[in-house]
Amino acid sequence: MCVSPTMADRIAAETDGVRSVGKPVAGHRIGGPVIRAACCALGCLMLALGVIGAFLPVMPTTGFLILAALFFGRSSPRFEAWMLDHPRFGPAIRDWREHGAISRRAKLMACAGMTFGFVVLLALASPGPGLAGLVAAFMLVAALYLVTRPAVPGTFENAGDRGKPEGNRSCI
Repeated sequence: MCVSPTMADRIAAETDGVRSVGKPVAGHRIGGPVIRAACCALGCLMLALGVIGAFLPVMPTTGFLILAALFFGRSSPRFEAWMLDHPRFGPAIRDWREHGAISRRAKLMACAGMTFGFVVLLALASPGPGLAGLVAAFMLVAALYLVTRPAVPGTFENAGDRGKPEGNRSCI
């Protein structure tokens, strides 16, 4: 049986209170039970919006998932660890937390989704020029922000290989 450390184990191992980029350690609970409950509810909402965004081309996914991990980090280390260990979404969230980076593939997919969503808006809704211009400007600003974020090297071709333990497995 192979055993590899989970993100919860790695979070528990961090004791200095600060990550390498100066961000608070994930899993740091704040406030009383009401604030934690509100953060947990917001985390659930952001997670739901992220899942919806995975299927709708005009809604972002990664941003909502990053916010969900942030809120879960303030309310439920168990949910946060589940998100960070998730095989599909975990690597993107960890890349953002550790490097402020977005993979080239995620950038390409997000820009393609925004373009597709804008074309669908023009074709189906026939908005006036003012509304079409406003939507186009908003999507352009979002796309510019997205493409100016650093990319993690080598993530386009093998995005699924990141986040897997390399050598810190022990087999019994």
